[in-house]
Amino acid sequence: MEIRIELPGVKLGVVEADDLKFALVNAELAPQMDEICERKRREFTLESLAEAEAIRAVRGMFREWDMDPSKYRPSSEALLRRVVQEKGLYRVSNVVDICNIGSIETGWPFGCYDRARISPPIVLRHGLAGESYEGIGKKTWHLEGRPVLADAQGPFGSPISDSTRSMITESATAALTVIYAPAQAASIVLEAAMRKLCERFAQFAGACATRFSISM
Repeated sequence: MEIRIELPGVKLGVVEADDLKFALVNAELAPQMDEICERKRREFTLESLAEAEAIRAVRGMFREWDMDPSKYRPSSEALLRRVVQEKGLYRVSNVVDICNIGSIETGWPFGCYDRARISPPIVLRHGLAGESYEGIGKKTWHLEGRPVLADAQGPFGSPISDSTRSMITESATAALTVIYAPAQAASIVLEAAMRKLCERFAQFAGACATRFSISM
């Protein structure tokens, strides 16, 4: 699935997975999540996290969009801060958990969406005056001037907080995952992250078909 990019400083990893088997908990995935979180807790403090290469690059990407990353924190940094503070990752579902561990491994925001709820074409752009959506776990999220993914129905996702319209629920059988990577990130590194995501979708969510591409 192609995504048109209207914002500077970013490339998108786009992963699609079909025939997913939704589950609130996957017994094999849970220990892998724990191991990755423990590794990140050992790797970073809150102070050193702010100086990590991936975090600095994503913050630079936000600044290119005229966004203050301290006020509007990238979702990847928010997840890593929880882990470093020993608050743990949210356990949502196998599909969402797979995306969250990919995000903390890379330091890049991942958006995980129910593909059936999205109507192409898709564009990454600034939100327009008056645009808003109901954010996951939040009240109405006002989008003017903020980075958004939008389809034919309007905005549905963001590297800060996604919408309830496109969220993964128990009815989801196909996922669209978007990795928001800084433009300077090596494509080979982004491809490796997408391959790992595909492997986990197959192993922990029973995906029968996966594919990925890069939009620049």
